[in-house]
This record gives sequence, structure tokens and C-alpha cells, in this order.
Amino acid sequence: MEFFSAYQDMELDRMMELCAPQGNVAFVPLGRDYAGKIHEVGKGVWAALMDAFPDLGNTVIDQQYADKDDAVTCKVDIFGTQEKDFAGLPSKGKRFRSEHIFIFRFTDEDKIKDIQVDWRHDRFVSQLS
Repeated sequence: MEFFSAYQDMELDRMMELCAPQGNVAFVPLGRDYAGKIHEVGKGVWAALMDAFPDLGNTVIDQQYADKDDAVTCKVDIFGTQEKDFAGLPSKGKRFRSEHIFIFRFTDEDKIKDIQVDWRHDRFVSQLS
């Protein structure tokens, strides 16, 4: 939950402090180019989002822990108004609201070592087009 608090407050450095230095992230709908190290790929994507959507916010809808996978899955409503171009989408000043699924795995020191993020990218694009 601390990750989403930092995300809501747009405190990127605080988000990164919660993650292991060699942790991995995958923004599933965007493919291989958006998978890699949290402190590189993740930080870059979240910085671009925060820049393009200055009112970016989130609400955690549900959270579940799975013993067999040692994972925490969070269903999160992400929303904001686009004020700058983002990922090839020109800004038209439109607002989006999108349900995202985050799957987190942690180190023994409770640092995030893996994040998978999934959402209906086609809906995200259609709301901003």
C-alpha cells in the first residue's frame, strides 16, 4: 500500500526506495520495450506519466496475497487528465480512468523485486483519442 501512497503523492523517489535495486518491471500490454529494471524502465514510465498527467491519481480497489506464488495482487483504479503528449498519444486535454492489475513480489527484506502491470490498453487509448 505504501507504493500506491507514494504514487498518489507523485513521489517517484519514494516509490523507487521501496524497490530492490535489481528489481524488474513489466508493463504487459506494451510489450518487451517496456520490460526491464524497475529503476530504469519503471522509473522512466512513471516519470513520463506524472509529467503528462499532472493530476494523476489512484485508488486501490482490492488486494490479495497468494501464498503459492508469494505475490500480492492489487486491483487499482488509475485516473488523470492528459496535459502533455504521452507514449505517442498527443494531448487533447482528455481524462482517463483505467483499472490496472499490479502483481508484486518481494525480497526477504520486503523490497519490491518484481512488478507486473496489466490493463486494457485499447480502452486507455480510446479515452484519450
